[in-house]
Amino acid sequence: MRLHEKLFDDDAICVSTDDKEIKQVVEQTGLNVPFLRPSKLATDTAGTRGVLLHAVEFYEQEYNYSPDTVLLLQPTSPFRTGTHIKEALETYHSGLDRVVSVKETDANPYFVLFEENQEGYLKKSKEGNFNRRQDCPKVWELNGAIYIINVKSLQNEEMSEFKKVKKYVMDEISSIDIDTQLDWEMAKLIVRSNIF
Repeated sequence: MRLHEKLFDDDAICVSTDDKEIKQVVEQTGLNVPFLRPSKLATDTAGTRGVLLHAVEFYEQEYNYSPDTVLLLQPTSPFRTGTHIKEALETYHSGLDRVVSVKETDANPYFVLFEENQEGYLKKSKEGNFNRRQDCPKVWELNGAIYIINVKSLQNEEMSEFKKVKKYVMDEISSIDIDTQLDWEMAKLIVRSNIF
């Protein structure tokens, strides 16, 4: 069985929430939500790693099911498609720590991003000798849509410390991540305009 076939098996889909109303809505779609996330993992400061490890440990203890890979799909990426997920899964192999979805960033650190030095002056975030943005190396920005994570790597270290990470590139519209009211309005405009 190929990796993506198992990940799309309903028994392997886990919705992690602390909200009873969300649990009820999910279960109306036919998916099982076997637990409510502990409140300590549902705060504004809770990390994703803790949420994922909680889910993995729950399935190991309750169902004797130990996944070797986790596919994390955050609900804030409305234009991510099944095709994106399948293509990203084709990039993954067990020798990686993770595959992440990205877009080419508009804020290139070689050209438009600056940091303040100790004297209070701005300096480029990444040094380079480029006169045009188009000449700068491509820089990739996580878009939050797809994370394919090796469970052993997840258990052994923080995700920010992963070294073996590959990218899956998505276009700008598919990469929209709803974090602000402006993001929400932009997503509504795209749907109304039938751009996507």
